[in-house]
Amino acid sequence: MADGTTDTTNYFLTAWKLACASNNSAQVYVPPGRYLLSSAVVFSGYYCKRTMVMRIDGTIVAPTNYNLIGNSENWIKFDNVKGLYISGGTLDAQGAALWACKAAGKTCPRGATSVGFYSSKNIVVSGLRSINSQMFHMIVYKCNNTKLQGIKISAPDESPNTDGIHVQLSTGVSILSSEIGTGDDCISIGPGTTNTWIESVSCGPGHGISIGSLGWDLQEPGVQNLTVKTVTFQNTDNGVRIKTWARSSTGFVKNVVFQHIVMGNVRNPILIDQDYCPNNLNCPGQVSGVKISNVMYQDIHGSSATPVALSLQCSRDYPCSGIRLEDVVLTYNGQPAIASCSNAAGTASGVMNPTSCLH
Repeated sequence: MADGTTDTTNYFLTAWKLACASNNSAQVYVPPGRYLLSSAVVFSGYYCKRTMVMRIDGTIVAPTNYNLIGNSENWIKFDNVKGLYISGGTLDAQGAALWACKAAGKTCPRGATSVGFYSSKNIVVSGLRSINSQMFHMIVYKCNNTKLQGIKISAPDESPNTDGIHVQLSTGVSILSSEIGTGDDCISIGPGTTNTWIESVSCGPGHGISIGSLGWDLQEPGVQNLTVKTVTFQNTDNGVRIKTWARSSTGFVKNVVFQHIVMGNVRNPILIDQDYCPNNLNCPGQVSGVKISNVMYQDIHGSSATPVALSLQCSRDYPCSGIRLEDVVLTYNGQPAIASCSNAAGTASGVMNPTSCLH
C-alpha cells in the first residue's frame, strides 16, 4: 500500500473520519513510504470534536495523470477545521507533466493547489515539505490564527504559477523559518489579509514576496498590518513587491514593514508597481485606485541584477504616502544602483544608496 501506485484515498478519508468522531485523543498517522492520493480530497472539520492532529512520516503523491486532479481547486483541502496540527511529511504533486503541457501550448487543466486551508482557525503546520505542485503549493483562505513553520517548498524556476504560499482574506497568519523556491511568488498576499508576520524565510528561485496583485475588483478589501523581516532573496525576479492593477478599486495597502532583508542578484529588489496591466488587457488607460500608505523599508542590503534597484511607481490619482526608507544599500555590478519614483511621497534616513527619490 505504501508503494506510491496503490490508491490510498479511501484509507485517508476513513482515518480522518474516525479521528474526527473520536471522543478520545486520536490522530491520523502516515507511516514512512509513498502513498497515492489519486483524487482531490476534502478533510472537513465540521463535526470534529477537538483539535485534529496529522503526523506524516511518509510522502503523499499525486497521480501521474494530471487530469485526475488538474481541474480541482485543491488536491488536498482542509475545510472548516477548528484546530489542526500537521507535522512533517512530503507532498509530491508530480506537476512536471502539466507544466510541459502548458509550455507546449496545448489544452490543459488549470492545475490544483497542493494543499489548501479554508474557513479554518487555530492551525499549525510544522516541517511539511511540498514539491512540484501543479499550481500553488499552499493556500490559506478565510482563516484565523495560522502558523506555518519550517516549511520547505520547491519547484523549478520555469514552472508556471507554482506560488509557494498564498494568503487571502485571512488574519493572524505567521510564516516562519521556511525555505521557498518556485516558479512564481515565494509568498503572495491577497486582498483582505491582515495581521500577517513573515520572518526568517529564504526565497529563490521565484518572483519574491508580493502583496498583490490587488485591485482587480472595484469593491475589494485591503491589506494591512504586514511585517516581513529577516528574509533572504537569491536570484529572484523581485524582492519585496507591491503590485496593483491599473483599475478603479476601493482597495488599499497600509502599515507594512520590510525589515532586515538581504538581496542577492535580484532583478527588482524594491518594487511598487501600480501600473500592472499585462498584455494591455482589461485596463488600458486606467489608473489604480488602490491607496498605498505607511510602508517602511528598513535595513535592506545587497545586490541588484539591474541598474534600478528601487522603483516606486505609484498611482497618479492616489499617490503613495508615508513611505519610509532607512538604511537601504543596494549595488549593481559593484556600483551604486539607481532609484526611480513616480507619485511617491515620504522620508529617507540613515545610509541611503541609491539616493532617495521620494518627494
